[in-house]
Amino acid sequence: MWWQEWMVQAVVGIWKDEHGEMGSLSEDEQGNVPILKYMKYLKPIQLFQELLKTNQHKTNRLLGLDVGDKYVGLAISDVHNKVASPSSVLVRKKDNIDLMAGDFQLLISRLSLMGFVVGYPFNKQKNSADAVQVNLFINDLCATGKLEGVNYTIWEECFSSKSMGFVLNPLDLHHVHKKTAMDKFAAVAILQGYLDFVNRIQSSDSSEASSE
Repeated sequence: MWWQEWMVQAVVGIWKDEHGEMGSLSEDEQGNVPILKYMKYLKPIQLFQELLKTNQHKTNRLLGLDVGDKYVGLAISDVHNKVASPSSVLVRKKDNIDLMAGDFQLLISRLSLMGFVVGYPFNKQKNSADAVQVNLFINDLCATGKLEGVNYTIWEECFSSKSMGFVLNPLDLHHVHKKTAMDKFAAVAILQGYLDFVNRIQSSDSSEASSE
């Protein structure tokens, strides 16, 4: 499938710009995920490599985002960037994107965030409603101009919200509480999947280097 091929290529970083250097994907190459003016897109493994560089001087963490039409679930990595934990949920409205960008600014400062891992539905059509929601959200965030230079990558969301629904359905929760809990833990699933993958890659690279 197209999204599986994209993930493999994005992770190993084989895309290059016209000068032969690794750069951001074009709109066609990354399946309609926009290249944005103010936030910096990095391939999944590149984001983690940048994180390791910055952590030589200061401990930085990552924020996972599960983007929906009404809520954005958030998850935070631990200081070792190995375990994801639920953080909070932001209410998403057409007229509050500036407030949300301000919230992200505060989180970046308070939690020493180095970048975002945004869930993306690679298993669906490029113009599906879920994919469009993610594209619009990132585009709107960039348009605020408040997150200039913030690194982000995208990661398969793996039906994360639906999976969390199976876990929470047996619980007697108000529908709003259940929805926000689903969004937070969906963000955990997205970020944990990313952390597991990049840490395996890093561990493998370190083992190969030590054996040489």
